[in-house]
Amino acid sequence: MSQQQMSLRRAIELIRRNKAVVGGFVGLGLIMGAALGSVNPPQLASSALVILPNTRIATNTMTVIATSDPVLSTARPNVDPVPAGIESLREQVSATSSSSNVISVTAKAGNAAAAESAANAVANSFVGYLASSQSPIGQVNARVLQPASTASGPNPLLYRSLLGLAGALVGLLVGLIVAVAKGRNDRRLRTRDDIANAIGIPVLASVPVGRPANAQEWAKLLDGYQPTAVHGWRLRKTLQHLNVSGVSLTGDPERAAPVVAVVTLSGDLRALALGPQLAAFAASLGIPTALALGSSQAPDVTAALRTACAGWGSRHGLQAAVLDGDVAAARGDVALTILVTVVDEAKPQPVSELPVTATLIGVSAGGATAEQLAAVAMAATDKGREVIGMLVADPDQSDRTTGRIPQLPRPVPRMPTRLTGLTTEVTR
Repeated sequence: MSQQQMSLRRAIELIRRNKAVVGGFVGLGLIMGAALGSVNPPQLASSALVILPNTRIATNTMTVIATSDPVLSTARPNVDPVPAGIESLREQVSATSSSSNVISVTAKAGNAAAAESAANAVANSFVGYLASSQSPIGQVNARVLQPASTASGPNPLLYRSLLGLAGALVGLLVGLIVAVAKGRNDRRLRTRDDIANAIGIPVLASVPVGRPANAQEWAKLLDGYQPTAVHGWRLRKTLQHLNVSGVSLTGDPERAAPVVAVVTLSGDLRALALGPQLAAFAASLGIPTALALGSSQAPDVTAALRTACAGWGSRHGLQAAVLDGDVAAARGDVALTILVTVVDEAKPQPVSELPVTATLIGVSAGGATAEQLAAVAMAATDKGREVIGMLVADPDQSDRTTGRIPQLPRPVPRMPTRLTGLTTEVTR
């Protein structure tokens, strides 16, 4: 029972993650169902009654004669629109016996006029055939008791709506199956704990990120980034953790400013904004900060950000520059430099030999697999760069895990001590 519950819970989670896929199939089914209702409108039916006075012929025989070839061939030219052939007209028309001497001729068509025309044409042809010498049961004095004058059927709008609803239900079923099948083969990490456990490095902060599409939007993000109180607190704790880990943020003029590299994967576009947002937030706290963009394994991914950094200069305590060599060229009088680094997700390797004090890995929820994160960490370690934490972009709203947030060391309180030694007597 527990395994079944876990399986159901897993399926629900996969469906929730791929709700866009499910919604797409539902929408497609709705459109296809409504389109089918428009292409094949509901059939309207209209009936004409033929009375057969003083006849002992079985009504079953009469219904067969009413839809026989001689009757339909005579009626066909009088039907508007004219059917393609006798078989086509036979598919539209049926005959039933409503009483012992009354035959009901019913015709169906896409509109009321066509249904009424076919029913009246066949009823009149039936009466004429029975009165002719060609009648197989002898001449019968039949007459039309009630011509077809009205047609009934389902409402066209309701008909299309029902077909659309049926299509949406079919699409929902297909979407659920596709979502579960797709999710089972997806090895990308989504929760903070899964991301942290993949390589044994804690998640320092998880924040929503912007997705600038051009240099102007990147400049706007750097100029006006203001996280909410919760996310601002998480970024502040990240800076505190950097300080505890040896990244001094005091701005000691006798020491070179620390450089923190934020490494992201080329295929994880959302994570690219983590480094710029961290730099903008640090500058907003009064920390002289530089945002540096070094050489990249994916220049097309960072093209807009490079343009924004090249034209940024220095504003609001934040410097920005594009580096192709020495990181010291962009430091100036800063206390912290954030170096944005993008590596190829297929073969991640550090793209420069710039001196780095510490490394953070930036990843979005569902943006990388455990193998990719491990490859990034190994590439950074091979170059002597210590990975001290990870940043998560756009965390899953249903994720209640912490990502193994490290606890900052608390200051050790000084215990009171008893003073010992000689005392000097004070005389008055």
